[in-house]
Amino acid sequence: MRYHWTSSLFFILVSWAVGCRSEQPADLPSLRPNILFAIADDWGWPHAGAYGDTVVSTATFDRLVEEGIKFEHAYVSSPSCTPSRAAILTGQWHWRLEESANLWSTLQSKFDVYPDLLEAGGYHVGFTRKGWGPGKLEPGGRQRNPAGKHFNSFGEFLEARPQGMPFCFWFGSQDPHRGYDAGSGVESGMKLEEIEPFACFPESDEIRSDIADYYWEVQRFDREVGELVALLEKSGELENTLIVMTGDHGMPFPRCKGNLYDTGTRVPLAMCWPQMLTPGRVVEQFVSLTDLAPTFLELAGLAVPGSMTGSSLKEILTTQQPRTDRSFILFGKERHCPAQEDPDSGGTPMRAIRTKDFLYIRNYRPDRWPAGTPRFEKAFFPGSWYGDVDNGPTKFYMIDHRDKDELHRQLFDLAFSKRPAEELYDLRSDPAQLNNVSEDPAYRQINEDLSKQLTEHLLKTQDPRAANPDPPFDDYPYYGGSPLKPGYEPSPQ
Repeated sequence: MRYHWTSSLFFILVSWAVGCRSEQPADLPSLRPNILFAIADDWGWPHAGAYGDTVVSTATFDRLVEEGIKFEHAYVSSPSCTPSRAAILTGQWHWRLEESANLWSTLQSKFDVYPDLLEAGGYHVGFTRKGWGPGKLEPGGRQRNPAGKHFNSFGEFLEARPQGMPFCFWFGSQDPHRGYDAGSGVESGMKLEEIEPFACFPESDEIRSDIADYYWEVQRFDREVGELVALLEKSGELENTLIVMTGDHGMPFPRCKGNLYDTGTRVPLAMCWPQMLTPGRVVEQFVSLTDLAPTFLELAGLAVPGSMTGSSLKEILTTQQPRTDRSFILFGKERHCPAQEDPDSGGTPMRAIRTKDFLYIRNYRPDRWPAGTPRFEKAFFPGSWYGDVDNGPTKFYMIDHRDKDELHRQLFDLAFSKRPAEELYDLRSDPAQLNNVSEDPAYRQINEDLSKQLTEHLLKTQDPRAANPDPPFDDYPYYGGSPLKPGYEPSPQ
């Protein structure tokens, strides 16, 4: 392998200037791994065959699990595209990233991203389709997407690679983001009666069919990743390539995407590196997708910036050692869409701490609508209607049938109504996270302990919400739109 001293010297000087967590490791690998990072758009846990889903077909993901590692408890920093992807790229909790804690924002150039650091360290980097975003690059002072240089395909990227240079490629699918081709799942042969919806959804074939359509797009993502793996095999690069396959947050359904329950924050995660990993391993410890950036850098033999709050998974990957520093995981949310009543353009800020047995959520603005206001005439975007939930059959069904019976009303309220300042769920008896026990006297001490623990770690990670009652997240520009009420027509001027 050829190394260019000019690139290495540049990276050493940059690392010294910004300050690093540790010195460059002494045990540099003799052959630095290639990295293929495949990320789906709105693909949540447990929708893969390897996690026990018997309807969706994920042959590629299942193969990576069989030949590598399956992570049982992988979580995003935020259940919203822009902040989740920014957290992955920077290796930092999204609340540290200013504007990029919000959807449809920007990512300031002062925040290091792992593709740039790998490139400075001698890697060929690039991406295709959806990288960081959605948002605007220019306000953040960036000339290219933080995921790297854009290529039309993985094949084109490999052709442009200098001989002997390791590579890092980001494959960002738009699947399974809405919209869907209605009936595509059923038409492909999926049987509605075999689909097991989350407990937060009412029983309905309309909802099951919507899930089948989502599955169909999950399968397309899986198939396309399989094509990339086949290309690696054909080129002889598979053995020394670390393949990481995951999603940026949960499915685009009510009480999922944009929410801090497992349905919004927990994602599939598989890693395969034939040359190094023992096949068929299962990791039960909590991991965050913010851990990926420091992992990639350390495996490449590069220093990890001190700004990164994620923890490298190198030891888990190379020594099979379980983590001892993670008995919990953190995540949160700032503004998804500005879907509150005019003139309030703010989001629904939340933070959470999840342990093996409990999920504690703090809602900083219980006066706001987590799913967006139902009064679309007065919304920040006229026509916005429950604007923090993607439009689709499940959303429409739950709204239209909310008064059908007591259960429909209960599930509607869980998804669309305002929420109290604190939520606590006992996962031992309530794994679906539907029964808030924060005010139950029997859980008072647990609630207090988790609240204190959350505050301590938010302060430690310099979360602006932990020390400032009015941080600037609501004031940052928003460059996108919001789901509109079907049939809405703006009033003539």
